Amino acid sequence: MVNKRASLVVLISGSGSNLQAIIKAVNNGDINADINAVISNRAGVKGLQIAEQAGIKTFTLDHTNYSSRENFDLALIECIDQFSPSLVILAGFMRILSDVFIHHYAEHLINIHPSLLPKFKGLNTHERALNAGDSIHGASVHMVNAELDSGEIVIQAEVDIKPDDNKESLAERVLMQEHKIYPLAISLFVDGTLCFKQHVLQFKNKPLLQPLLWTSNKLITP
Repeated sequence: MVNKRASLVVLISGSGSNLQAIIKAVNNGDINADINAVISNRAGVKGLQIAEQAGIKTFTLDHTNYSSRENFDLALIECIDQFSPSLVILAGFMRILSDVFIHHYAEHLINIHPSLLPKFKGLNTHERALNAGDSIHGASVHMVNAELDSGEIVIQAEVDIKPDDNKESLAERVLMQEHKIYPLAISLFVDGTLCFKQHVLQFKNKPLLQPLLWTSNKLITP
């Protein structure tokens, strides 16, 4: 009996670097799912070209054409829902989402953030980590809730900060880890290893009390 493949919808605003990593994982069979749509709020971005080259349906919904954040999000919901996604994946989607949108996809909306949450929520994370004198930085995959970068943390990858790092060199190494942990997190949701039960995030049928950790190319579980 062939397992039904999950449906994924990916939202982007730019270059599609994480999108490309997810497409590669799907094509390699590491994620038992299909990316049924890629939606951007900006026209002409590289991520749309990446999706088109992979044969994925693309849509552009320019948020500047809508009178309010809520109206844009309602149009976005209408576009997404035609694909009945198991997960809605934010991959560099540079929009603050309304409560209406977040509630509609509660427990099925996932994001990646370039810091070890809960540290450095929001923007300019690499510069802030350097300015703070931190020795370790990294990336976090997390669920999306109504508070910015505050949903359940699924998996993290740590990156050592080198004495000669600047924000560009640090960002490059963090991005390499993002490309590993985001497809992995999606795969764990798709195969049911990660899931919500009674609104509690579970890993292998037990509450996930602390994030999974990706280190030395292997997954460390609690």
